[in-house]
Amino acid sequence: ISVPEVGPDLSAMGFNIVSRANNHTLDWGVEGLRETSRALTSNGIVHAGAGENLAQAGGARFLETPRGRVALVSFAATFEPMARACDPAGEAPGRPGLNPLRLARSVVVSSEMLERLREVREALPWYAPPPKEASRVTIQWPFGEVVFQAGEKPGYSFEPNARDVDNILRNLRQGKQFSDFCIATNHGHEPGEFSREPADYEQAFARKLIDAGADVYINHGPHHIRGIEIYKGRPIFYALGNFFNQDLRSPVGADMFDAHEKDPRLDTDAEVSAHEMAVGYPSAEGFLPLRDAEFYESVISVSRFENNRLAEIKLYPIELRRTSRFANRGVPRLAPAPQGYAILERLQALSEPFGTKVEINNGVAIIRLQPSPAQPE
Repeated sequence: ISVPEVGPDLSAMGFNIVSRANNHTLDWGVEGLRETSRALTSNGIVHAGAGENLAQAGGARFLETPRGRVALVSFAATFEPMARACDPAGEAPGRPGLNPLRLARSVVVSSEMLERLREVREALPWYAPPPKEASRVTIQWPFGEVVFQAGEKPGYSFEPNARDVDNILRNLRQGKQFSDFCIATNHGHEPGEFSREPADYEQAFARKLIDAGADVYINHGPHHIRGIEIYKGRPIFYALGNFFNQDLRSPVGADMFDAHEKDPRLDTDAEVSAHEMAVGYPSAEGFLPLRDAEFYESVISVSRFENNRLAEIKLYPIELRRTSRFANRGVPRLAPAPQGYAILERLQALSEPFGTKVEINNGVAIIRLQPSPAQPE
């Protein structure tokens, strides 16, 4: 949400290709989506992940560079249901929106808890017994359902939609066939902002994308750092955190004024933002706390490839001026030494479970690989 003048600013800062699919793609409706497309296109910024129908939203988009053609396939695992783009079908027109990766979520509980939930379900009115499933319990209501399954550790499990997977993989293969370097991006907050580990589906899916031709996989949903994996000489970034963050939002919609019990005739946009920072984000369960210190800490990744294989990644720690006043907060700068080392050590620890060795030298993290011989295309 911003004024159109941000388009030239992004171009002037060097942004030339961006991912559009995310859980805010349709915050301002279809016209907001279209206006964003116009602003990016008019400023020469290639964009992928949103469009007038699914074919447009899901297709790879290309950037010509002196070193070759770059393809981008953008999709989102976190989004509102009606934000999903659809292709035309019969007399029904296509629906503008984003390129989706739908996930079926299950809540993982202990076997004992599952049996108690089964008792709750069977006591509910209008309960119709489904075929017996010893390891699952589904509790339904008129507009949805929650699936519970037994497991060793309570948490959440996700199953990608097979049709969406096939669509993304097809677009990814085509993007690679027409480019020298292919990027796959996912906007997914799963399993939630509380987690510093990727969702249980993500590693297998990221690897599948690389097997299909992606040269790098990036998840840019989480607002904090997660680990880095190297798979077949290709980087998987499970989350690099926020590059910049707009705490002071303007314009603020009437729904946000209402959620924070503010009056747009008396209160300012900044006062709504200040209240949000103080109490959290409104949800069905009340206000959820947000914006902890890690929200304002991130890294900038610079990857170097040789012979079409990853040779080195350098990671520079940044911080977004968390202690600055609203007007200046959220703008990135290199993190000072003590904070920078803490950011890199956190990234180092989060990457270790993936077998990734991260060295820290003079305030920069480095992942080194032995480049492979040139591979025929």
